[in-house]
Amino acid sequence: MRLFRSLTVLMALAAPSVFADDLYQVEMILVRQNAVPAIVSRAAPEDWDAGAQHLNPDSLRTPSLNGEVEKLTASNEYTVLLHKAWQQNLGEQASKVAISDGKEQFGQFPIEGTLSIKQGRFTDVEADFWVNQIDNDGLVTASERLKTDSHTKNGQLNFLDAGHLGLLIKITSLTAPAPRPVPEEIPD
Repeated sequence: MRLFRSLTVLMALAAPSVFADDLYQVEMILVRQNAVPAIVSRAAPEDWDAGAQHLNPDSLRTPSLNGEVEKLTASNEYTVLLHKAWQQNLGEQASKVAISDGKEQFGQFPIEGTLSIKQGRFTDVEADFWVNQIDNDGLVTASERLKTDSHTKNGQLNFLDAGHLGLLIKITSLTAPAPRPVPEEIPD
């Protein structure tokens, strides 16, 4: 009987850590594929960030994919529209963040969108971004939209293709132990 009580206490102590969110670094690069004709969609809605938390400036990090950005910029095939990196907790419940860039005018930005990320066997990513043209009066006159979802692998650079817009994303655990190096020789 004492063994069952001890086992129950141990399970109660260990269970919350199994479901706890872990800290990750998320880095994304939004690109336009110049060879693919732009698809102009309806204007971005005024509530483009509904249900999403805005990135805390304290969570922003220095991007590490600068080499990839340089390659994309050097090529005439792509235009880099946005490059951001931040830290956030991720878990089995989807975490949705609002990301924007440029000068805000009447609640709209030249680039705005949401990124929803959920950890599981793979990392599920849902991206919904608008690239807006804003006139002198601050009104959105035209928008291009990237809307896609995908299963991605952590620690790898993933490309989410959405026609003329694409998203490079890398999600790296900051709490998981680093993989062990492969031994040069396998012992007999």
